Amino acid sequence: MQVRADRVSLTGAHGILLPPTSLTAEDGCLTIVHGEPGVGITALGLALAGRVKPTTGTVTTDVDGHLRDLVAVVDAREVSEPDEALTLRVVAGEELALAHRPAGKEDVARWLAAHDAAPFANSRFENLEPALRTRLLAALAAERRGIRVLVLDTPDRHTSDVESWAAVAREHAERGLAVVVLAATTPVSALPYPPALIGSADQPEPVRLLVSTEGEDEA
Repeated sequence: MQVRADRVSLTGAHGILLPPTSLTAEDGCLTIVHGEPGVGITALGLALAGRVKPTTGTVTTDVDGHLRDLVAVVDAREVSEPDEALTLRVVAGEELALAHRPAGKEDVARWLAAHDAAPFANSRFENLEPALRTRLLAALAAERRGIRVLVLDTPDRHTSDVESWAAVAREHAERGLAVVVLAATTPVSALPYPPALIGSADQPEPVRLLVSTEGEDEA
């Protein structure tokens, strides 16, 4: 499956939010996008998910279904980021309910235990380590039925440790999801793969991480 943005731009009341940008997300692949901090890079994620209509350009997919049902935008500032004052237990319950998964007290406790997060159940979300925050929010988004694409919105705004969010992105791509990471504060030279750039139509191919075993010799 692919989701493709073709020269997508967005204009707000005070000017250009997102200059024309092309991008491809593909099953089993990781795409990193680099842009300036601010609403523009988040706007690209929202356009990929069908949450905002581009001013110019198109976002298309090669499978049946609405983008809103296929693409989850994770931790988007002022859009899908959790209320920092809530406990992890409450946030996890809300996300599981959104995913139409069992979300009772015991269900949440089991989910947190299965994801090595039980000791933090009653911690305020703002007090979680950035690596744990990104890992859990990505895992909760992946619980949603029908989700094929995860867009991690600027996880680098929480930490300078690139590997902490890159490992999460790789893990989900290796499991077969299309993963897009929007990066804004990390220098391009510190990113693990050549990034797509905001404002460009000429972009590197997504990095394939799901290795197909089809055609391999049997042992």
